[in-house]
Amino acid sequence: MWGVELSDESHVPSTIVLEKFLRANNKDVAKAKSQLTSALKWRKRVQPAKLLEETEFDPVKFGGLGYVTIYPKSDKHEKEILTWNIYGAAKNVKATFGNVDEFINWRAALMELSVKELDLPSATEKIPENGADPYRMVQVHDYLNISFFRMDSSVKAASKETIEVFSMAYPELLKEKFFVNVPLVMGWVFAAMKIFLSPDTIKKFHPLSYGGSLAGELKPYGQELPPAYGGKGKDIKEGLTVKYAAVEVQDTAPVATEAPAKAEDSKEASAEAADKNDTPAEIADKKDAPAEAEEKKKAPAETEEKKEAPDATEDKKDAPAEEEDKKDTPAETGEAKDVLTEAAEKSTAVEATA
Repeated sequence: MWGVELSDESHVPSTIVLEKFLRANNKDVAKAKSQLTSALKWRKRVQPAKLLEETEFDPVKFGGLGYVTIYPKSDKHEKEILTWNIYGAAKNVKATFGNVDEFINWRAALMELSVKELDLPSATEKIPENGADPYRMVQVHDYLNISFFRMDSSVKAASKETIEVFSMAYPELLKEKFFVNVPLVMGWVFAAMKIFLSPDTIKKFHPLSYGGSLAGELKPYGQELPPAYGGKGKDIKEGLTVKYAAVEVQDTAPVATEAPAKAEDSKEASAEAADKNDTPAEIADKKDAPAEAEEKKKAPAETEEKKEAPDATEDKKDAPAEEEDKKDTPAETGEAKDVLTEAAEKSTAVEATA
């Protein structure tokens, strides 16, 4: 349990674990035993310590949402452990909270990271009888920019499941829990907590409307918090977090801005490419085109003669027949339809995938 191999009362780490379960159940031995049994079964099934050590979570779904900050012991305070849940950083609410089991696994791995920093297996002092428990941490949930949670049932489902699982599997590990930048619409979260948690536990919960107020609530080390939370310390992103899978970067051709001369080269290249697709007859025509243009400039008289020539008019009457010749043959038309059909099918497949 939490890295501790449970033994008898002579083993200090074991007494710490058992005392936490007893306190979570108001010293009711039967209830504490039942909860401990459920927690052990859950750990055997989910293996949260293994999730922390081996699992690489999806950075798109969970990246930037959770950190652990360690504030070392000083002359002003003992060692402090803060777990940060920055739910306002969720890029896609459905992706992050839609799969409840996946979300619980990620949260459990982050919690195991905090528990690991408590280092219970190395503890040498028992929890004082009826005294303060020194083996606890602080959690901060930041709800900045999450007013959209109001209408999303997946968030409520994930939150409800998280409260149930964590109150069973991680009792009495929190010294205090702060909910900062809390919009009024999040009132349902606190209502849900009152159902599953004891009154003593609820007293540890502190909703704050502004993140900057947090430093004032944690006075011994408040100035060590990040500026966003009223302190002058390092950003939470410089702390610890779980493992994330590497993001694959697709190779894409850079869009270059060409100089005017290069732009002209590009136009010429396009023209050359078009020339390559021309038929031999068309190539011959294009070669003759400059000469024909020159002849037209030099022979205005010939142009006048063409206007007056009655035969030219007769030739134009024959043009419709020539245009008919230029129309595609049935075979060519069929090939064009096949190409268009294939393009339409590909377009539909892409839309379905998206």
